[in-house]
Parts: sequence; C-alpha cells; structure tokens
Amino acid sequence: MTFSELQIEQDIVDALASKGIIEPFPIQQQTIPLALTGQDIIGQAKTGTGKTFGFGLPLIQRIGADPGPGVKALVVVPTRELAVQVSEDLESAMVNRPTKLVSIYGGKAYEGQVEQLKAGAQIVVGTPGRLIDLHRQRLLDLSHVQEIVLDEADRMLDLGFLSDIERIFQAVPAVRHTMLFSATMPAPIVALARRFMSRPVHIRATDPDEGLMQANIKHVIYRAHSLDKDEVIARILQAEGRGKTVIFTRTKRAAARIVEELKDRGFNAAAVHGDLNQEQRERAMAAFKAGKRDVLIATDVAARGIDVDDVTHVINHTIPDDPDTYLHRAGRTGRAGKTGIAVTFVDWDDLHKWTLIDKALEFGIPEPVETYSSSPHLFTDLDIPAGTKGRLPGTSPRAATAGSEKPASGGRSGSASGSAGGSRSRSRTRSSGSEESGSRRASADRRERSAPVAEATAPTGAPAPASPAGDDTADGAQKRRRRRRRRGGTGSSEATAAAPQGSSDGE
Repeated sequence: MTFSELQIEQDIVDALASKGIIEPFPIQQQTIPLALTGQDIIGQAKTGTGKTFGFGLPLIQRIGADPGPGVKALVVVPTRELAVQVSEDLESAMVNRPTKLVSIYGGKAYEGQVEQLKAGAQIVVGTPGRLIDLHRQRLLDLSHVQEIVLDEADRMLDLGFLSDIERIFQAVPAVRHTMLFSATMPAPIVALARRFMSRPVHIRATDPDEGLMQANIKHVIYRAHSLDKDEVIARILQAEGRGKTVIFTRTKRAAARIVEELKDRGFNAAAVHGDLNQEQRERAMAAFKAGKRDVLIATDVAARGIDVDDVTHVINHTIPDDPDTYLHRAGRTGRAGKTGIAVTFVDWDDLHKWTLIDKALEFGIPEPVETYSSSPHLFTDLDIPAGTKGRLPGTSPRAATAGSEKPASGGRSGSASGSAGGSRSRSRTRSSGSEESGSRRASADRRERSAPVAEATAPTGAPAPASPAGDDTADGAQKRRRRRRRRGGTGSSEATAAAPQGSSDGE
C-alpha cells in the first residue's frame, strides 16, 4: 500500500518520498482514511509506531494547501523533545506547501515564538504550560482551531497536565476535529475523551515490529561492577558494525560524567539531560541525528523524542525501574525492521529490579552473567575485536589523566549541580593549599623566633625558665618538636598556644 492509495495529496506524497518514506505503517493505514473524513479518533499506540504521520498527514491536508493566516491546527505534546520531533516530521511532510508551523514550549525565549505566531503560523505544536501561558497573554488565539491532536495523553496525565488540557479544550471551538493518542487508557483519559470528543472511533495499533521484537533486538544482560562499566562501554563502542548508540543513565549527573569520560577516551559523544538548557539539548540531538556525534548519553525524560532509525546499540548503564521503561529504552534500536542490540548492566543492588523485568518480559535470564571488561564472553557476545582496549587508538593517555581530574559531574557540560560540586572542590583545594602554605610560613616563623614561641606556650604570668644556653637549646628544640607533633594532630599553632593561656585565664 502507498500513501496515494490512502488519498493523501500528491505534493505531500512527493515530500515523503524525498525522505525515503514510501509505505505507510499499520497505524497510518488505519488512521488516515478515517481522519480525512473528520472522524474523531482515539488511537492506542506506543511511541515509534508511526502515529505522527497517522494524525499529521490528515491534519495538514484538511486545513488546505494554502490556509489563511492564523492558527488552524493545534498539536499538544507532553515534552519539549517530543514537540521538536513532531514539528520536524510535520515540516518534512509540508515542504511543498506555504503552510507555516511554530513550536511552542518552555526553555526558549518567548520572542521568537510570538513573532512566528504574529507572522501567521497555521499549525502550532506545543507543550501545555507554554500554550496556556501565551493564551492567557492573548498572544495565542485558539478561537479558529479546526484540528486538535492530543499526543501521548497518558504521559501528560503522569506529568500532571490534565487540568491544562481541559483549559485548552475549553479555549478551542466546540465544533472541531479531535484526535487523541495514548499508549495506555487509564480512566481519566477515557473520561477526557468522552467529555471533549464526539463519537470517537477507537483504533488499537500494534508496533509494526512488535511480533518480531525479540528477533529484531538482541538482548544482552550483564551483572557488572560500577567501577568497570566505563571500560566495558568503551570496548562495546568498538564492536564490529556499531553505528549510532544511545546510553541511558538514571541521573543527570551520571550522564554528564559519562559524556566527559567517553570524550577523554576518544569517542564522539554528546549528552541530553535536564541540567542542559533547551538550546544545548536540541544541538546535541541534532548532532546525533545528523551523525556528527555517534554516541548519545541520555536520561529517560530527555530521551522522549529520540526517533532515529539507524541506532544499532542501546546500553542501559543503570537498569530501568520497570518493564515499560526497559521496552521504551530498548525500542530506540531495531526500528523500521532493522536489527539492534540492547545491553543492560545490572548492579548487585539492583538484582531485584531485574527479577521483575525478567519475569514480566519472559527473558528467562534470572541470573545475569557476571561480566568484566576482560571477560572473554564480552568480546564474543558483542563482536568486539580481540585485544580491544577501552580507549581509541591514537588517543593520548595524558587526556585520560586530565579527564580524571575534572569534576565527576562533567565539568562544563552545563550541569548546575556539577558546577556547584566543582566550585566546592576548587574551594577545598584552595583551602587546603592555604593551610599548607600557612603551615610552612608558621614553621619558618617558629625557627626565626623560637624563644618568643616558647614563651607564648608557657602559662600567662609564669616566669620564663632560666637555664644555661646549652640547656635552652636542647630543651627548646625538644619542646618545639612536641609542639609540632601536637599541632599536626590537633590544629593550628594559634589554637595550641591559646589552650594554656585560656587555662591560665580561667584560673
């Protein structure tokens, strides 16, 4: 089947063909004919099944080849990354039309988005918070919206956007064409559909590769030591046939640290996590899609919107918390019928999580094999050439030393917490340096002024002991040695000298 057979107009078909998109996915085959007639649709489909064109192509076609200025279509998504992804897909389908699209989401300045709205953009793709904000300021007019799409509705429910969605529905005309897509159908989403949709048809679409999921993706599970993971990853990244790779971490700090570590080892890596500003995240994602960076380190939230067909490897640096997250991560590879490899590291403390995932997904691997960077099976399992080390040939070991001195949070990678940690680290270094230099100066002063120091150590009011010069030299040296030992263990010279004085004052 082709898009032309689904009654998609030729200029859109040509635009898709120029991107190598010829045959529609199952959800597109089911959704497009109904959506073109104006039928309200509830589509139950996971991310990566092709639903964007399922609602996007009818939306573009229904507002007309040359719509007048003003917002005619609205697509609401839960995250910034998904807004960017959906916008790119829709723009690729309407390159042969004068229709204008604007992405509206937080993390970027208002001015550019407002200017595009004032210039007459007809399609808006945005996140609930920024959409509501601009609508309240009367900068976004929703009174002429003919098409509205709610994408990943269950995710918006999880993020607490349900009340914002209701406000948006109340702001658009009562008579409109509505499409709602969600991977699951919890009760609040069903209630939302009944309230704001008109006799919707429920379409349940499966992943085009769902039946082949285990065949398309090779799942490799290792019980790994946390201190050895970087070395293992560096060797996996040199496997035969390794293409674009996504590495998932649990925390932003871990993502920032790993990207710096891999750069030091010679790999072309980028990171996407919450401590980076929106421009940095978009730049990293664009570089990854374009192939300028072939390794992307991401947290789960930031990974929403990674829709790249040529990802060959997914590496779970830390095990996901549940089976759904595991499938979402692994689903970044093996897309569009291609094969992929998903490698998961299970820490000793996380074996209970793996037990749940193993039972739910029926892997039949209750005990992951203990694996180190030197384990022979690591090389054979993943087609890593024998003798491969955790550093690209030609990279200087000195770079590794420099990298190890960087803050663990990734230095200048944009991590706020990392910057704070770096500042604390530098403060401690300066502080300890000051104490050392102060200690050296104090030692010099003591050598020059041994008699006054001895007097200062005596209780206040006690006469200095009168002794022959020879005795004074021997006794003074011995006392000074005792004082140095006490100061080395208990504190500064001022504190040591002050202790007897305080005792004398008290008496």
